[in-house]
Amino acid sequence: MNIGIFTDTYFPQISGVATSIQTLKNSLENLGHSVFIFTTTDPKISQEEFEPNIFRFGSLPFVSFTDRRVVYRGLFHATEIAKELNLDIVHTQTEFSMGWIGKYVAKSLKIPVIHTYHTMYEDYLHYVLNGHLLKPVHVKRFARAFLHHTKGVVAPSLRVKTTLQSYGVKQPIEIIPTGIELSSLSESYSGDLRKELGLAEQTPVILTLSRISMEKKISRILEAMPKLVESVKNIVLIVAGDGPDLKTLKNEAESLGVSDSVKFIGAVPHEKVGSYYRMADLFVSASDTEAQGLTYIEAMATGTKCVVFSGEYTDRLFNTPEYGRTFTDHEEMYQEIVDYLQEGPGKINPELLEEKLEEISADTFGEKIEKFYQTVIEEN
Repeated sequence: MNIGIFTDTYFPQISGVATSIQTLKNSLENLGHSVFIFTTTDPKISQEEFEPNIFRFGSLPFVSFTDRRVVYRGLFHATEIAKELNLDIVHTQTEFSMGWIGKYVAKSLKIPVIHTYHTMYEDYLHYVLNGHLLKPVHVKRFARAFLHHTKGVVAPSLRVKTTLQSYGVKQPIEIIPTGIELSSLSESYSGDLRKELGLAEQTPVILTLSRISMEKKISRILEAMPKLVESVKNIVLIVAGDGPDLKTLKNEAESLGVSDSVKFIGAVPHEKVGSYYRMADLFVSASDTEAQGLTYIEAMATGTKCVVFSGEYTDRLFNTPEYGRTFTDHEEMYQEIVDYLQEGPGKINPELLEEKLEEISADTFGEKIEKFYQTVIEEN
């Protein structure tokens, strides 16, 4: 198949969506398909730089997410390119600019379009005029309008499917969690991260890795640190990532009196991500807005146990303490972190991990998407 993926977010932007799309591209190419990315320009990529099978269209920073971009031209150019490529299917990954261009291209070429619904927008309404402009009813109408005329929807979790059905979406919805490219996590890094970070080998380290923004609820972990410092000798929290709330969180750590026990290290290079997970004794996330949560399964894939916020997806993923635990409130999070760290360093049992890895692998992800494509094309 010749597959066109239309997205506003792609590398070098760092996000779960960008990672998901690259994983999908690689998996489908490994299955013998040709995958073409239609996306936005990026200031980090020169217009003269050649990127095989990637087509970028003029864009500007999005008003409320300046590290995200929207295109301002390219509708007819994208259609011409798609005709030359003889696309069999369009797969949109955004409900904004490139998503609408993808729908137009599919209609012009009379080929099916499916969509992956990545983002639970009701959790992000505070970014637009502090939540005073857009309401949940607007999200419902917007989602239903965008998904109209698509031939199917990929939901990364049951939560996404249930939400879309509550919106009145009638298109077929397949639950297909994003897989993990295990090879990228196993890439060797020759450095000593603990030494680089000034940490002793025996220092208890908890890690959170994400975009540094309000919806990730990193402040909840910071609020637990004064009590954790008292309970676990020499504990250190590593906050990996960058984003709009970095300065706010640094100030909060200082006001809580835990600055010496919290290290903000900024964005982590892709080749070092796996090493950070392995270096940590425990991965922690207090985010309650994740449609799926790639960092959870990345941490698991490296053998690192997790303490994460309870939800439909996480409760199924961490269905035994051998993988990790979920929590519903501040005290439960604190106690689970303490319990794991007091048990001493311990990675996930390799035999149990092998069973999970097949379930969450990029190969399984690609095969499920391929099957969905074939079904949609046959019914078109």
